[in-house]
Amino acid sequence: MASTSNILELPLVAPIGSGTGKTSIRSIPVLGLGTAAFPFVDPQTFKEAIVNAIQVGYRHFDTAAAYLTEHSLGEAISEAISLGLIRSRDELFVTSKLWLTDAHSHLVLPAIHNTLKNLGLEYLDLYLIHWPLSLKPGSYDFPLNKDHILPMEFKGVWEAMEECLKLGLTKSIGVSNFSCKKIETLLATAKIPPSVNQVEMNPVWQQKKLREFCERKGIVITAYSPLGGKGTPWGTNAVMECEVLKQIADIKGKTVAQVCLRWAYEQRVSVVVKSFNKERIKENMDIFDWELLPEEMDKINQIPQKRGCPAFDFISDHGPYKTIEQFWDGEI
Repeated sequence: MASTSNILELPLVAPIGSGTGKTSIRSIPVLGLGTAAFPFVDPQTFKEAIVNAIQVGYRHFDTAAAYLTEHSLGEAISEAISLGLIRSRDELFVTSKLWLTDAHSHLVLPAIHNTLKNLGLEYLDLYLIHWPLSLKPGSYDFPLNKDHILPMEFKGVWEAMEECLKLGLTKSIGVSNFSCKKIETLLATAKIPPSVNQVEMNPVWQQKKLREFCERKGIVITAYSPLGGKGTPWGTNAVMECEVLKQIADIKGKTVAQVCLRWAYEQRVSVVVKSFNKERIKENMDIFDWELLPEEMDKINQIPQKRGCPAFDFISDHGPYKTIEQFWDGEI
């Protein structure tokens, strides 16, 4: 089924081959469906939601090794193809992420191979480093054991990510939850720059400094928790309960969620929004044929700012980041 969201895409600059110095312009659909859920959703409900999303027009799906949804997403994609909703996997943009236990140079290739096996796919469209730190290999603790936190060896891990790209295992590579300073550290030795930085972004945490920095570097921002992630351990209620957003939604005859997603769209970023509810999945797509007025944008710009996901789990007296300020390099 055709959808406006399939037309609205942002360009990604990606290299062609190994050492050719040539680049191609690929694109990322601006609206994607996230698959991180807490508590976990049963596989059948999850697969039905993905198939429904494909049916109404979503073409961008975001998963991660840590979400435990790669296998179910792969099954849903296969089902959508068998139902004739899409002709092939090539019509989709699929993102996954390298988990911290595999964020070691010698474990990156095995990790992406395992992700592709889980998904039943031959390649990813985008592979991201999930967070800017590592964990002791094999330590799959949730919540994580802070004694297992290790500094990431950015140069070696990124070289392994570049190898994933050169081998055709992914079409683009990027990062997630990286500050301006950490991207600068990565760029100092990178042969291939990241195409994307996926970060928390919504009207209550607008990321103006990071967005301006990434725009200068040619890095696309993908916004996660665009509605605040209400009800999750990493989220906040501040977005959906914001009176400014409620007032704008009432005036426009839209939902607060639609106002948030439209705002993000007008910032020229891509967005992944999570819902497994059939009506809301469709409702969240209704953001392309209307716009926010300048005075409404001004009101949103004046909303007090606060990060919803401070990443306290990664702060440790014995780890590489001992304070929130240090983890985010002051971007709090």
